[in-house]
Amino acid sequence: MNRIRFIVLFFLSLSADFFRLSFSAAKHQPPTKKNSVSSRTSVILPVQGNVYPLGYYSVSLKIGNPPKVFDFDIDSGSDLTWVQCDAPCTGCTKPRDSLYKPKNNVLRCADPICSAVQYPGNQPCNSPTEQCDYKVDYADHGSSLGVLVMDSFPLKFSNGSTLGPRLAFGCGYDQEYHGTPPPTAGVIGLGNGKAGILSQLTQMGLTRNVVGHCLSERGGGYLFFGDDFVPSSGISWIPILAKPSEDYYLSGPAELYFGGKLTGLKGLDVIFDSGSSYTYLNSQSYDAVVSLVTKSLIGKPLKNATDDRSLPLCWRGNKAFKTVQDAKTFFTPLVLSFTNAKNAQLQMPPESYLIVSKYGNVCLGILNGSEVGLGNLNIIGDISMQGKMVIYDNEKKQIGWGPANCDRLPNVEGEYVEDILKPSCAANNFGIAAERNCPSGLLFE
Repeated sequence: MNRIRFIVLFFLSLSADFFRLSFSAAKHQPPTKKNSVSSRTSVILPVQGNVYPLGYYSVSLKIGNPPKVFDFDIDSGSDLTWVQCDAPCTGCTKPRDSLYKPKNNVLRCADPICSAVQYPGNQPCNSPTEQCDYKVDYADHGSSLGVLVMDSFPLKFSNGSTLGPRLAFGCGYDQEYHGTPPPTAGVIGLGNGKAGILSQLTQMGLTRNVVGHCLSERGGGYLFFGDDFVPSSGISWIPILAKPSEDYYLSGPAELYFGGKLTGLKGLDVIFDSGSSYTYLNSQSYDAVVSLVTKSLIGKPLKNATDDRSLPLCWRGNKAFKTVQDAKTFFTPLVLSFTNAKNAQLQMPPESYLIVSKYGNVCLGILNGSEVGLGNLNIIGDISMQGKMVIYDNEKKQIGWGPANCDRLPNVEGEYVEDILKPSCAANNFGIAAERNCPSGLLFE
């Protein structure tokens, strides 16, 4: 299932090449009292899912008291977290007893955080006492309409504390999907917008304004808030570019290399988006890459598999491929070299842009973004971030990445590791989850 969760609302009037993204940059009033944690710490969560065949990565979180577990599609291309809501609900994919039910905790327009989802033309408030409505539209033409609520999120922090900060999120009572909807209950936005969980945890003094993920090629991985798990070395850093919204992570310019040679594709601005299964290039760059890949396969035992509709471009070998490792020797590495930073190269070996379909063919996981309404934007999706720790550091305004074993959690206390791994068994048994045999249910004991 192909998925683009990069959040867009309307085209900017200034340029058809860029989208107006997510919410306004309105200020969010910090809490008057910070939580009682000795110092800023971190939260780490196991991730389930894969690029193919599922087409998404997700985390499980508890909400409320008594707590109830919900699974969320992870999305660094948006900031608002929302869950399917029993209000009642239109377009919900979960049974009613698995929906979130608000209990006199709807936020009003007078709440400062409401301004982060309000702007002219998008569910505007007419009175401070009205409920704070939101609507988000995604580039894959899906959407969520609902109301902001606030509830406790029981979280276990890396310093041993277990707290239940009250966080604002969306209670989505009207969802629309393009294609097959994911089986998750909602989306967790990792962007730095004021309505996001990351910003709220930072405002409360609980974590640094840093979020990151490590997605395994085998499936699974982990997600973290805070900087405790950021390595002190081995990370390539590039600056986050200034943009109309803080809801997504943009950098550049970059130039593309194929087999160690410059392709002539320069000046590429790139969005790092964990909500996109695949990598998207603008039309000119996509056509150039397809041409280079096609020419490089001349004389090799691969033929076009035009009957395989898993992705637009697939090839058949002499025998069915079982894994990307079986096919990668026929393909050439790509590199995105960022020219505004020293030695910042995003390595994209064949396993970072290929999948093997259920038919045993190898398919190109780089798609034409112009065909799905992304204009001139380029998106680095999950497929190209696998096997890397990717870090979004909003305090230093930089994005980093480095090679990592995403099948294992980084160095944390053993008891803490045991605690956070227990919920992962309730999901799809990929990666980290597959290594443990434990009951489903509560996120934390």
